[in-house]
Amino acid sequence: MRNLSVTTFIHILFSVAIVILVATFTLFHYWDKDRQKINELKRYQLVAITFLSNLRLDPTEEELQKLYKELHVKPVSGKEEEILRRKIMDHGETIFRGGLKHYGKVRVFRVDEERYIYVQQATHSLMLKDAIPENFFFEIAVSLGIVLTLLLLLLYLMVLRKLYPLKKLHKQIQRFARGDMNVEITYEHDDEIGKIAKSFDDAIKHINHLSASKNLFMRNLMHELKTPITKGRIVVEMLDDESTKKVLTRAFERMNELISELAEIERVTTQSFEPNFEYIMLSELIEESKALLMSDGSCIDIDIDDMALTTDKKLMALVLKNLIDNGIKYGKDRCVKLRTHQGTIEVLSKGAPLEHPLSYYTEPFSQAEKRSSGFGLGLYIVDSILRKIGYRLGYRHEDGINIFMLLPDRDKKTEA
Repeated sequence: MRNLSVTTFIHILFSVAIVILVATFTLFHYWDKDRQKINELKRYQLVAITFLSNLRLDPTEEELQKLYKELHVKPVSGKEEEILRRKIMDHGETIFRGGLKHYGKVRVFRVDEERYIYVQQATHSLMLKDAIPENFFFEIAVSLGIVLTLLLLLLYLMVLRKLYPLKKLHKQIQRFARGDMNVEITYEHDDEIGKIAKSFDDAIKHINHLSASKNLFMRNLMHELKTPITKGRIVVEMLDDESTKKVLTRAFERMNELISELAEIERVTTQSFEPNFEYIMLSELIEESKALLMSDGSCIDIDIDDMALTTDKKLMALVLKNLIDNGIKYGKDRCVKLRTHQGTIEVLSKGAPLEHPLSYYTEPFSQAEKRSSGFGLGLYIVDSILRKIGYRLGYRHEDGINIFMLLPDRDKKTEA
């Protein structure tokens, strides 16, 4: 019940209500039918006793007319009675037999949905037509049941119509979640759903405003940093002291790397970012990574079974470049090994195991204060990219070797 949607709950609720209503009126129908039979039996017993008792006393015509009126019957005589007798003989149905001992007998026949009472006594016999006023109680109850059922159906449709904007709101929120930052949450009425829609619309506008401000800040920051770095590099080239020149050059290089990493973070983590998937061999990706690393590859040992991948070439190359760069920077022998193992890509480097869980190192700047040659953005960028292209980053430590693994995210692949 907890995971049941509101719409499904309403379907069930109204279905049960309609079933209960129909069942109630069905039971009422059978109860009323039995009640009518009992009342009919009592009435014919009263008619039998009354007429047989009075006919024994040889009543006058005026007294008989009074009885007819009180008991709601009409006498049938003459030619009409003859025709009726033939009909009773042909297809009449006896529905009641009764009488008084030594006084006479009474039989009730049903012919063409009409009821006729035949009173037989030693000296008198009467054929009477049952003229009791028709009872519309059942018809009224059925009409009321139909009205209530239609009213319930009308309420059901009105509730569904009232909830319809929720489906529209859900689709618009899903579009926003998929990266459509320009989605506009529409609302027509000032009810609870309309207020929720307006709140979401205000939240989206606020998020878009914050995102635009952040992007503007990042771009201005990177632009402003590029100028002094470029000027600093020019000045450094004019220095004669090689040791100072080397230190400053490395510092400016790291600043440039930081700016590049920040730019990549901004691009990859943007909600509307979509990777460009293509078919490429693993060996090509490794060569692309080495080009980005600007390395001759002397410290990179490659032991792979070349395989085809469907991925974003630039992003996957950047992932491998960052992992190789990390292995070179922090490995004991400043070398890394690339290999494939059971369908996964692994980057190996010698070193002590990580002090914290992998999730700690995939947070931006989480370990910047612990490193003298990095900013702590490498693994954050790697993790962000892998999430976008259907992979996840894994880690294990074996025999003094740190192993970072690129594992296919099965759930992500299934969604794609």
